[in-house]
Amino acid sequence: MSSRNPLAAILGCAGPVLTADERAFFGETDPLGFILFARNVETPDQVRRLVDDLRAAVGRADAPVLIDQEGGRVARLGPPHWPTYPAAARFAERFIHDPDAAIEAAELNARLIARDLRGLGITVDCAPVLDLPVAGADPVIGDRAYGNAPPQVIALGRAVCRGLLDGGVLPVIKHLPGHGRARVDSHQLRPVIDAPWEDMEATDFAPFRALAGMPWAMTAHAVYTAIDPDRPATLSPTLVSEVIRGHMGVDGVLLTDDIGMRALGGDFATRARDALAAGCDIVLHCNGDRSEMAAVARGARPVDADGQRRLAAAVPPPPLDFDPEAARARRESLLG
Repeated sequence: MSSRNPLAAILGCAGPVLTADERAFFGETDPLGFILFARNVETPDQVRRLVDDLRAAVGRADAPVLIDQEGGRVARLGPPHWPTYPAAARFAERFIHDPDAAIEAAELNARLIARDLRGLGITVDCAPVLDLPVAGADPVIGDRAYGNAPPQVIALGRAVCRGLLDGGVLPVIKHLPGHGRARVDSHQLRPVIDAPWEDMEATDFAPFRALAGMPWAMTAHAVYTAIDPDRPATLSPTLVSEVIRGHMGVDGVLLTDDIGMRALGGDFATRARDALAAGCDIVLHCNGDRSEMAAVARGARPVDADGQRRLAAAVPPPPLDFDPEAARARRESLLG
Protein backbone atom coordinates (compact mmCIF):
# COMPACT_ATOMS: atom_id res chain seq x y z
CA MET A 1 0.00 0.00 0.00
CA SER A 2 1.14 3.51 -0.74
CA SER A 3 0.96 6.24 1.90
CA ARG A 4 -2.24 7.65 0.39
CA ASN A 5 -5.56 6.90 2.01
CA PRO A 6 -7.96 5.86 -0.78
CA LEU A 7 -11.73 5.44 -0.69
CA ALA A 8 -12.74 2.18 1.01
CA ALA A 9 -14.28 0.76 -2.16
CA ILE A 10 -13.56 -1.69 -4.96
CA LEU A 11 -15.36 -0.66 -8.16
CA GLY A 12 -15.90 -2.01 -11.66
CA CYS A 13 -15.87 -0.44 -15.11
CA ALA A 14 -18.40 -0.86 -17.89
CA GLY A 15 -16.44 -2.49 -20.69
CA PRO A 16 -13.08 -3.70 -22.02
CA VAL A 17 -11.63 -0.19 -22.36
CA LEU A 18 -11.59 2.53 -19.73
CA THR A 19 -13.59 5.55 -20.93
CA ALA A 20 -12.50 9.12 -20.41
CA ASP A 21 -15.43 9.66 -18.04
CA GLU A 22 -14.48 6.58 -15.98
CA ARG A 23 -10.86 7.68 -15.88
CA ALA A 24 -11.85 11.09 -14.55
CA PHE A 25 -14.33 9.62 -12.05
CA PHE A 26 -11.80 7.14 -10.64
CA GLY A 27 -9.15 9.85 -10.48
CA GLU A 28 -11.51 12.05 -8.50
CA THR A 29 -12.94 9.43 -6.12
CA ASP A 30 -9.73 7.37 -5.73
CA PRO A 31 -11.20 3.92 -4.96
CA LEU A 32 -8.87 1.44 -3.30
CA GLY A 33 -9.03 -0.87 -6.30
CA PHE A 34 -11.07 -2.55 -9.02
CA ILE A 35 -12.81 -5.77 -9.99
CA LEU A 36 -13.03 -7.31 -13.46
CA PHE A 37 -15.90 -9.28 -14.98
CA ALA A 38 -16.42 -11.08 -18.29
CA ARG A 39 -17.62 -7.80 -19.85
CA ASN A 40 -14.12 -6.41 -19.25
CA VAL A 41 -12.28 -9.30 -20.87
CA GLU A 42 -11.39 -9.89 -24.52
CA THR A 43 -7.72 -10.84 -24.94
CA PRO A 44 -4.69 -11.04 -22.65
CA ASP A 45 -3.11 -7.89 -24.08
CA GLN A 46 -6.39 -6.00 -23.74
CA VAL A 47 -6.82 -7.07 -20.10
CA ARG A 48 -3.26 -6.05 -19.27
CA ARG A 49 -3.88 -2.61 -20.81
CA LEU A 50 -7.12 -2.21 -18.90
CA VAL A 51 -5.47 -3.19 -15.61
CA ASP A 52 -2.65 -0.70 -16.25
CA ASP A 53 -5.15 2.02 -17.14
CA LEU A 54 -7.22 1.41 -14.01
CA ARG A 55 -4.16 1.70 -11.80
CA ALA A 56 -2.97 4.77 -13.69
CA ALA A 57 -6.36 6.42 -13.13
CA VAL A 58 -5.80 6.38 -9.36
CA GLY A 59 -2.04 6.88 -9.56
CA ARG A 60 -1.24 3.74 -7.57
CA ALA A 61 0.66 0.90 -9.19
CA ASP A 62 -0.22 -1.31 -6.20
CA ALA A 63 -4.00 -0.77 -6.37
CA PRO A 64 -5.62 -4.20 -5.89
CA VAL A 65 -7.29 -5.64 -8.99
CA LEU A 66 -9.74 -8.46 -8.22
CA ILE A 67 -11.57 -11.10 -10.22
CA ASP A 68 -13.87 -14.06 -9.53
CA GLN A 69 -11.94 -16.96 -11.00
CA GLU A 70 -13.12 -19.99 -9.04
CA GLY A 71 -13.39 -22.46 -11.90
CA GLY A 72 -16.55 -24.15 -13.12
CA ARG A 73 -19.46 -21.78 -13.69
CA VAL A 74 -17.84 -18.85 -11.88
CA ALA A 75 -14.95 -17.93 -14.15
CA ARG A 76 -14.49 -14.54 -15.79
CA LEU A 77 -11.60 -15.75 -17.92
CA GLY A 78 -12.20 -18.60 -20.34
CA PRO A 79 -11.56 -20.02 -23.80
CA PRO A 80 -10.13 -19.32 -26.26
CA HIS A 81 -7.47 -17.33 -24.41
CA TRP A 82 -7.60 -19.05 -21.03
CA PRO A 83 -8.29 -22.68 -20.09
CA THR A 84 -11.45 -24.01 -18.50
CA TYR A 85 -10.87 -24.95 -14.86
CA PRO A 86 -12.82 -27.58 -12.93
CA ALA A 87 -15.50 -26.59 -10.44
CA ALA A 88 -14.84 -27.12 -6.74
CA ALA A 89 -17.18 -30.13 -6.77
CA ARG A 90 -14.70 -32.03 -8.94
CA PHE A 91 -12.12 -31.89 -6.14
CA ALA A 92 -14.78 -32.67 -3.55
CA GLU A 93 -15.71 -35.84 -5.42
CA ARG A 94 -12.09 -36.91 -5.71
CA PHE A 95 -11.56 -36.26 -1.99
CA ILE A 96 -14.07 -38.98 -1.11
CA HIS A 97 -11.89 -41.62 -2.77
CA ASP A 98 -8.41 -40.16 -2.33
CA PRO A 99 -8.05 -37.13 -0.05
CA ASP A 100 -4.33 -36.67 -0.70
CA ALA A 101 -4.82 -36.66 -4.47
CA ALA A 102 -7.68 -34.16 -4.21
CA ILE A 103 -5.68 -31.82 -1.99
CA GLU A 104 -2.66 -31.87 -4.31
CA ALA A 105 -4.87 -31.40 -7.38
CA ALA A 106 -6.68 -28.44 -5.80
CA GLU A 107 -3.39 -26.77 -4.95
CA LEU A 108 -2.00 -27.28 -8.46
CA ASN A 109 -5.23 -26.03 -10.00
CA ALA A 110 -5.12 -22.85 -7.92
CA ARG A 111 -1.46 -22.38 -8.81
CA LEU A 112 -2.36 -22.55 -12.50
CA ILE A 113 -5.16 -20.02 -12.02
CA ALA A 114 -2.75 -17.73 -10.17
CA ARG A 115 -0.32 -17.92 -13.10
CA ASP A 116 -3.06 -16.76 -15.46
CA LEU A 117 -4.04 -13.89 -13.16
CA ARG A 118 -0.55 -12.74 -12.25
CA GLY A 119 0.32 -12.58 -15.94
CA LEU A 120 -2.50 -10.06 -16.41
CA GLY A 121 -1.61 -7.93 -13.40
CA ILE A 122 -4.55 -9.24 -11.34
CA THR A 123 -3.51 -9.59 -7.71
CA VAL A 124 -6.60 -10.84 -5.83
CA ASP A 125 -8.83 -13.84 -6.63
CA CYS A 126 -12.25 -13.99 -4.94
CA ALA A 127 -11.82 -17.65 -4.03
CA PRO A 128 -12.10 -20.12 -2.37
CA VAL A 129 -15.73 -20.64 -1.42
CA LEU A 130 -15.77 -22.15 2.09
CA ASP A 131 -19.54 -22.47 2.38
CA LEU A 132 -21.13 -25.82 3.33
CA PRO A 133 -24.32 -26.45 1.32
CA VAL A 134 -27.18 -28.28 3.03
CA ALA A 135 -30.11 -30.19 1.57
CA GLY A 136 -32.73 -27.80 0.23
CA ALA A 137 -30.33 -24.88 -0.14
CA ASP A 138 -30.47 -22.61 -3.17
CA PRO A 139 -28.08 -23.86 -5.89
CA VAL A 140 -26.21 -20.54 -6.00
CA ILE A 141 -23.39 -22.25 -4.05
CA GLY A 142 -23.91 -25.82 -5.28
CA ASP A 143 -20.89 -27.12 -7.20
CA ARG A 144 -18.86 -24.09 -6.11
CA ALA A 145 -18.44 -25.77 -2.71
CA TYR A 146 -15.60 -28.13 -1.77
CA GLY A 147 -18.02 -30.40 0.08
CA ASN A 148 -20.36 -30.30 3.04
CA ALA A 149 -18.06 -31.70 5.75
CA PRO A 150 -15.87 -29.15 7.56
CA PRO A 151 -12.62 -31.18 7.56
CA GLN A 152 -12.85 -31.73 3.81
CA VAL A 153 -13.64 -28.08 3.03
CA ILE A 154 -10.85 -26.94 5.33
CA ALA A 155 -8.30 -29.21 3.65
CA LEU A 156 -9.28 -28.29 0.10
CA GLY A 157 -9.79 -24.59 0.90
CA ARG A 158 -6.37 -24.41 2.49
CA ALA A 159 -4.84 -26.07 -0.59
CA VAL A 160 -6.47 -23.50 -2.87
CA CYS A 161 -5.19 -20.64 -0.73
CA ARG A 162 -1.71 -22.13 -0.75
CA GLY A 163 -1.73 -22.49 -4.53
CA LEU A 164 -2.89 -18.93 -5.11
CA LEU A 165 -0.35 -17.49 -2.68
CA ASP A 166 2.48 -19.51 -4.21
CA GLY A 167 1.47 -17.96 -7.52
CA GLY A 168 1.62 -14.43 -6.14
CA VAL A 169 -2.16 -13.90 -5.87
CA LEU A 170 -4.13 -13.17 -2.69
CA PRO A 171 -7.11 -15.46 -1.95
CA VAL A 172 -10.44 -14.24 -0.56
CA ILE A 173 -12.24 -16.72 1.72
CA LYS A 174 -16.01 -16.41 1.30
CA HIS A 175 -18.85 -15.95 2.30
CA LEU A 176 -18.61 -15.26 6.03
CA PRO A 177 -20.03 -16.54 8.30
CA GLY A 178 -21.39 -19.18 5.87
CA HIS A 179 -23.80 -19.03 2.92
CA GLY A 180 -24.42 -22.75 2.54
CA ARG A 181 -27.77 -22.81 4.36
CA ALA A 182 -29.31 -20.02 2.27
CA ARG A 183 -32.54 -21.09 0.58
CA VAL A 184 -32.63 -18.13 -1.79
CA ASP A 185 -29.98 -16.51 -3.97
CA SER A 186 -28.72 -13.29 -2.37
CA HIS A 187 -28.28 -11.80 -5.84
CA GLN A 188 -32.08 -11.67 -5.95
CA LEU A 189 -33.47 -11.96 -2.41
CA ARG A 190 -32.28 -11.69 1.19
CA PRO A 191 -31.60 -15.12 2.71
CA VAL A 192 -32.72 -15.64 6.29
CA ILE A 193 -30.87 -18.44 8.07
CA ASP A 194 -32.62 -19.68 11.21
CA ALA A 195 -30.08 -22.28 12.29
CA PRO A 196 -29.13 -22.25 16.00
CA TRP A 197 -25.71 -20.91 16.95
CA GLU A 198 -24.62 -24.39 18.07
CA ASP A 199 -25.31 -25.87 14.62
CA MET A 200 -23.47 -23.14 12.76
CA GLU A 201 -20.58 -23.25 15.22
CA ALA A 202 -20.12 -26.97 14.58
CA THR A 203 -20.30 -26.70 10.79
CA ASP A 204 -20.57 -23.39 8.89
CA PHE A 205 -18.10 -21.46 11.03
CA ALA A 206 -15.40 -24.16 11.11
CA PRO A 207 -13.73 -23.55 7.71
CA PHE A 208 -13.54 -19.82 8.31
CA ARG A 209 -12.06 -20.27 11.77
CA ALA A 210 -9.49 -22.68 10.37
CA LEU A 211 -8.48 -20.27 7.59
CA ALA A 212 -8.88 -17.08 9.60
CA GLY A 213 -5.30 -16.08 8.85
CA MET A 214 -5.91 -15.60 5.12
CA PRO A 215 -5.25 -12.06 3.83
CA TRP A 216 -8.77 -11.25 2.52
CA ALA A 217 -12.29 -12.39 3.41
CA MET A 218 -15.80 -11.62 2.09
CA THR A 219 -19.08 -11.25 3.95
CA ALA A 220 -22.46 -12.78 3.08
CA HIS A 221 -25.62 -10.75 2.53
CA ALA A 222 -27.65 -13.13 4.69
CA VAL A 223 -29.48 -12.68 7.98
CA TYR A 224 -28.53 -15.07 10.80
CA THR A 225 -31.40 -14.88 13.25
CA ALA A 226 -29.45 -16.45 16.12
CA ILE A 227 -26.95 -13.57 15.95
CA ASP A 228 -28.70 -10.52 14.49
CA PRO A 229 -32.32 -11.04 13.37
CA ASP A 230 -32.55 -7.58 11.80
CA ARG A 231 -29.48 -7.08 9.63
CA PRO A 232 -27.55 -9.19 7.11
CA ALA A 233 -23.97 -10.02 8.04
CA THR A 234 -22.55 -7.32 5.76
CA LEU A 235 -24.45 -4.62 7.67
CA SER A 236 -24.32 -6.11 11.17
CA PRO A 237 -21.82 -4.69 13.71
CA THR A 238 -22.64 -7.64 15.98
CA LEU A 239 -21.81 -10.19 13.35
CA VAL A 240 -18.69 -8.45 12.09
CA SER A 241 -17.14 -7.52 15.44
CA GLU A 242 -18.27 -10.35 17.68
CA VAL A 243 -18.43 -13.31 15.29
CA ILE A 244 -16.13 -12.68 12.31
CA ARG A 245 -13.45 -10.63 14.04
CA GLY A 246 -13.91 -11.93 17.59
CA HIS A 247 -15.09 -15.53 17.61
CA MET A 248 -13.59 -16.59 14.27
CA GLY A 249 -10.45 -14.50 14.65
CA VAL A 250 -10.47 -13.17 11.09
CA ASP A 251 -8.09 -10.21 10.89
CA GLY A 252 -7.61 -10.00 7.14
CA VAL A 253 -9.07 -7.35 4.88
CA LEU A 254 -12.85 -7.74 5.17
CA LEU A 255 -14.62 -7.07 1.88
CA THR A 256 -18.37 -6.99 1.40
CA ASP A 257 -20.01 -9.12 -1.22
CA ASP A 258 -21.30 -6.97 -4.08
CA ILE A 259 -23.48 -4.27 -2.55
CA GLY A 260 -25.39 -4.11 -5.81
CA MET A 261 -27.08 -7.42 -4.96
CA ARG A 262 -30.78 -7.28 -4.14
CA ALA A 263 -30.33 -8.86 -0.71
CA LEU A 264 -29.44 -5.39 0.54
CA GLY A 265 -32.05 -2.66 0.72
CA GLY A 266 -31.74 1.10 0.66
CA ASP A 267 -29.87 3.42 -1.68
CA PHE A 268 -26.25 2.78 -2.58
CA ALA A 269 -24.81 5.52 -0.41
CA THR A 270 -26.61 4.06 2.60
CA ARG A 271 -25.49 0.53 1.79
CA ALA A 272 -21.86 1.63 1.59
CA ARG A 273 -22.07 3.74 4.75
CA ASP A 274 -23.78 1.00 6.76
CA ALA A 275 -21.37 -1.74 5.65
CA LEU A 276 -18.35 0.31 6.67
CA ALA A 277 -20.03 1.33 9.92
CA ALA A 278 -20.65 -2.36 10.65
CA GLY A 279 -16.90 -3.00 10.52
CA CYS A 280 -16.24 -4.09 6.95
CA ASP A 281 -12.98 -2.63 5.65
CA ILE A 282 -13.97 -2.26 1.99
CA VAL A 283 -17.24 -2.15 0.05
CA LEU A 284 -17.48 -3.95 -3.28
CA HIS A 285 -19.60 -2.65 -6.15
CA CYS A 286 -19.35 -4.64 -9.34
CA ASN A 287 -21.54 -3.61 -12.28
CA GLY A 288 -19.69 -0.48 -13.37
CA ASP A 289 -22.86 1.65 -13.40
CA ARG A 290 -21.65 5.24 -13.13
CA SER A 291 -24.58 6.63 -11.13
CA GLU A 292 -24.52 3.75 -8.66
CA MET A 293 -20.77 4.12 -8.19
CA ALA A 294 -21.17 7.83 -7.56
CA ALA A 295 -23.64 7.02 -4.78
CA VAL A 296 -21.26 4.42 -3.33
CA ALA A 297 -18.52 7.05 -3.32
CA ARG A 298 -20.78 9.48 -1.45
CA GLY A 299 -21.53 6.89 1.21
CA ALA A 300 -18.04 5.46 1.59
CA ARG A 301 -15.15 6.97 3.52
CA PRO A 302 -11.39 6.64 3.20
CA VAL A 303 -9.86 3.38 4.41
CA ASP A 304 -9.52 3.68 8.18
CA ALA A 305 -6.44 2.89 10.27
CA ASP A 306 -7.36 -0.75 10.87
CA GLY A 307 -8.07 -1.25 7.17
CA GLN A 308 -4.74 0.35 6.27
CA ARG A 309 -2.97 -1.99 8.66
CA ARG A 310 -4.68 -5.05 7.19
CA LEU A 311 -3.98 -3.96 3.63
CA ALA A 312 -0.33 -3.35 4.48
CA ALA A 313 -0.11 -6.95 5.71
CA ALA A 314 -1.82 -8.30 2.58
CA VAL A 315 0.86 -7.79 -0.04
CA PRO A 316 0.89 -10.28 -2.93
CA PRO A 317 4.05 -12.39 -2.57
CA PRO A 318 6.41 -12.96 -5.49
CA PRO A 319 5.41 -16.13 -7.38
CA LEU A 320 7.49 -19.24 -6.84
CA ASP A 321 9.13 -21.10 -9.72
CA PHE A 322 6.63 -23.30 -11.49
CA ASP A 323 6.26 -25.61 -14.50
CA PRO A 324 2.69 -25.12 -15.75
CA GLU A 325 2.70 -27.97 -18.24
CA ALA A 326 3.89 -30.45 -15.65
CA ALA A 327 1.32 -29.09 -13.20
CA ARG A 328 -1.55 -29.54 -15.67
CA ALA A 329 -0.53 -33.09 -16.41
CA ARG A 330 -0.17 -33.90 -12.72
CA ARG A 331 -3.56 -32.35 -11.90
CA GLU A 332 -5.29 -34.42 -14.57
CA SER A 333 -3.59 -37.56 -13.37
CA LEU A 334 -4.63 -36.87 -9.77
CA LEU A 335 -8.24 -36.20 -10.77
CA GLY A 336 -8.38 -39.46 -12.66
